[in-house]
Amino acid sequence: MKSIFSQRVLANLYIAIGAVLTNKVRSLLTALGIIFGVAAVIAMLAIGNGAQQEILAQIKLVGVNNIVIKPIIEQEEEKLAENTGAKKEKRKFSPGLTIRDVNSIRETIPGITKMSPEIILNTYVIRSGIRRSAKLVGIDPSYFDIFSFELQEGQRFNDEQLKIGAPVCVIGNSIKSKFFPTEDPIGKSIKVGPHWLKIVGVMKERLVSKTSISKLGIRDFNMDIYAPLQTVLVRYRNRDVISAEALRKEAMKSGGNFIIIGGGGGDDDQTEEQQMESKNYHQLDRLVIQVEQTNQLQPIAEIISRMLERRHYDLIDYEIEIPELLLKQQQRTNDIFNYVLGAIAGISLLVGGIGIMNIMLASVLERIKEIGLRLSIGAKKTDIIQQFLFEAVMISVTGGIIGVILGISLAFLVSSVADIPTVISFMSIVLSFGVAATVGLIFGIAPARKAANQDPITSLRYE
Repeated sequence: MKSIFSQRVLANLYIAIGAVLTNKVRSLLTALGIIFGVAAVIAMLAIGNGAQQEILAQIKLVGVNNIVIKPIIEQEEEKLAENTGAKKEKRKFSPGLTIRDVNSIRETIPGITKMSPEIILNTYVIRSGIRRSAKLVGIDPSYFDIFSFELQEGQRFNDEQLKIGAPVCVIGNSIKSKFFPTEDPIGKSIKVGPHWLKIVGVMKERLVSKTSISKLGIRDFNMDIYAPLQTVLVRYRNRDVISAEALRKEAMKSGGNFIIIGGGGGDDDQTEEQQMESKNYHQLDRLVIQVEQTNQLQPIAEIISRMLERRHYDLIDYEIEIPELLLKQQQRTNDIFNYVLGAIAGISLLVGGIGIMNIMLASVLERIKEIGLRLSIGAKKTDIIQQFLFEAVMISVTGGIIGVILGISLAFLVSSVADIPTVISFMSIVLSFGVAATVGLIFGIAPARKAANQDPITSLRYE
């Protein structure tokens, strides 16, 4: 009995395959809705997954549950006033962002797990006759933990080196590639600005996309040189200490009658970056604060803002950012965008299913004599239903296969041409293909039942 049933099913499938192959062009045109619907689903989900992966990578770069405090330099305030047309007011005194602020925040505010004060100096690196521009970053040991930085070789700074400000450094991976391409840099010295620093560690390569650099203001970490904060303050620059050079520049700027022994030269040849640096009175260039819980980010940021405003004598010469919240907002926006695109792609599949039903209904009218002949020689209604269902499912499945190939191709094309990251997931392929097959089955039922309900005698007389 089972053998007879399977033979009837195979016979119906064979008839359906013959009918589809007889009308190749019509079958292909019928499947277009399914093809484009499946391709759109795969391509859109690939773009959405790529965007989500990039956001997660950006969150990893800026750290988790972080509050970032950056100083506002006087020249930036002047540019802002010029752009907005605001009248420049007489500047109040402020000590700027200093280590004293760090200690005060650490001692006063609960819920903070780590703090990373940073000093970032533009400098140059020299070794074996090779010179490259780079950034010297004075850091606290917590810096590596906050940003999940790992060492490729060597070790971090020890307590003694941190305390005395020893001339040691950890170099980025690109610094190693440029200056130590064929040798082990650990234990060797490299000239960073006017001082020689001993290399104690090398960072693992950190891939940073151009999007992250532009949107988040993230620099290329691989070209950074990391030294203890105390080393940078003692051996390079401490803006919290008034020097003769600073007094000279201030005197020239204000036109005051100061008498300063030593130093010389004007500021005429200074670049904009140097001029901005000369107006930067902040001891720290950045302060990253990691809090325990995400829901504490906003309240702690508000408390820090009020505290710094009071400590800086009501002068807002700093800005506070919460990168993770900004990125999560961006992720929510991307999710909404993906839902809209997914809905549009789903409508495409629905339209494709309706197209299949319309063509199959027309096919029933064209093949009434064929249906009547099959019924008259012993075919059952279930045979007719199976035949037309097989035809509908074959069209949708074929369209699904072509759509999968087209969708994967589109994802790769978008990634290469538009420089947008795409991630094709196996789940999206299975989902879209499954929906395509289901659509063919559902929308093939009505034409199949209509064909099976034809009266054999009337069908044979049909002209």
